[in-house]
Amino acid sequence: MNLVLNQNIIYAFYIFLGINLFSFFVMYYDKWKSENHYWRISEKTLFILAFLFGGIGIYFGMFVFHHKTKKWYFILGIPFLIALNLYLLYQAYFYLSL
Repeated sequence: MNLVLNQNIIYAFYIFLGINLFSFFVMYYDKWKSENHYWRISEKTLFILAFLFGGIGIYFGMFVFHHKTKKWYFILGIPFLIALNLYLLYQAYFYLSL
């Protein structure tokens, strides 16, 4: 059981990392689209990505690309979603390790 749990944690980490890398590049792509006057990625989509465990990528993308940093709901909402995601991951780990 313990070996299976450890493998699942490794798989979950890679999925978590992949979602955050994808979210980071979505922020880059949206910034590029805004600078070149193309249709943008909706803020709702960015928040959905953050809710689906991509908040760290969104947050780093905000500051690396200086994108959405003046919107209060991104400044407050994304860290809240990161905290919520970390809490859910902790609860899932605790529940699965019983």
